[in-house]
Amino acid sequence: MPHLNIVIIEDDADLRETMKELLEIEGFSVATAENGQEGMKLIEQNGKPCLILLDMMMPVMNGWEFLDAIQRERQALLAEIRVAVVSAAADMAEVKQRYGCSVLRKPVNVDQLFALAHEACDRC
Repeated sequence: MPHLNIVIIEDDADLRETMKELLEIEGFSVATAENGQEGMKLIEQNGKPCLILLDMMMPVMNGWEFLDAIQRERQALLAEIRVAVVSAAADMAEVKQRYGCSVLRKPVNVDQLFALAHEACDRC
């Protein structure tokens, strides 16, 4: 049985809770954080997840700062964890190229969310 552990880092409470509930109904274990700093602490305390769903525009520590911190401090972790940026921005090519992240566009397509989660957790 794969380790079904997903971390959602998103400052929009409604979107964060909706994705959490949908993924839990689908059978995944989900933890959430309101910003990148909380997300880092969550990962340090609970261990490596199979998937991180990451918003880019957040207070305290945004998605870019979160990815930079992981790349700088825990580079091996970034190579081992699937990160999907959840963004409404039109062009996320830089995040794909620089960090190797997947991109889910807001509003999030539920079928794409489930497919990404299953793919990431099946290989975890």
